Amino acid sequence: QVQLVESGGGLVQAGGSLRLSCAASGRTFHDHAMGWFRQAPGKEREFVSVVNWNGGKTLYADSVKGRFTISRDHAKNTVYLQMNSLKPEDTAVYYCATSFPGNDLRYSDSEYNYWGQGTQVTVSS
Repeated sequence: QVQLVESGGGLVQAGGSLRLSCAASGRTFHDHAMGWFRQAPGKEREFVSVVNWNGGKTLYADSVKGRFTISRDHAKNTVYLQMNSLKPEDTAVYYCATSFPGNDLRYSDSEYNYWGQGTQVTVSS
């Protein structure tokens, strides 16, 4: 059974940092792009970032570019999201997801098949 488990969320003051992790189990996703999305209360889920299968290419939403960094570790079957200079508007539930096989970088959530349960990030002003 495939599982994606996010961790690392929490409460942080504006300007602070958090590092989210997403550990995959049940199979490896070495040949899949993996992404992060977020959903704030009352808003649609939105794309945050994606990394391609070997970590060589990344894509970021404009709202997080320059502040967030996505990476992956094949040995640990884990993808990370380092979030710096956090702002109150970054408050949301953050989800990791695996892209369909063969996809490169995709920002539409319809291009992803497996999803984690989410981890809450709250940034206070």
